[in-house]
Amino acid sequence: MQTNETVSDEASVAADAPDDRQAPAEGTPPEDRTAALEEALRQALLKADEQRDAWLRARAETENVRRRAQEDIAKAAKFAIERFARELLVVKDSLEAGLASENVTAESIRSGTELTLRQLVAAFGKSALTEVNPLGEKFDPNRHQAISVVETDQEPNTVVEVLQKGYLLADRVLRPALVIVAKGTT
Repeated sequence: MQTNETVSDEASVAADAPDDRQAPAEGTPPEDRTAALEEALRQALLKADEQRDAWLRARAETENVRRRAQEDIAKAAKFAIERFARELLVVKDSLEAGLASENVTAESIRSGTELTLRQLVAAFGKSALTEVNPLGEKFDPNRHQAISVVETDQEPNTVVEVLQKGYLLADRVLRPALVIVAKGTT
């Protein structure tokens, strides 16, 4: 068991111990105070250098992430059509084979053209490119472009003729369908 004198002696020793966060006491000699202040300054400068180094590293890492993201975006834009282009190569090969054929008849041209069209439609399907043929549907200005309006006995604002099919790319209008719309009788 400790006595009160021992406890108070330990407390006074702890109070006399130099603390890095406190300035030297008034009663210490000037040389000791200067040395302690220089040591505290040196420690603060080291900590500031560490913080600056950590900040510079974080800044460099952020810049590298930003640069890599920009490169990835550029590559995605540049090569986004790659899959579709690969599908179109089959169509081109079929067209070239048809042109290179020696024994050409009207029937072989027709069957070759139908085969090539099926290949093209399949390539469109794999790339989420869908055809818009709105014959008989209600006119939709978001998907159709009206070329003219004709009087007819059909319901007003109905597509009566499709002059050019439209196309959607993943539900986004790539090209609106050119249509003639029913005015209706009055």
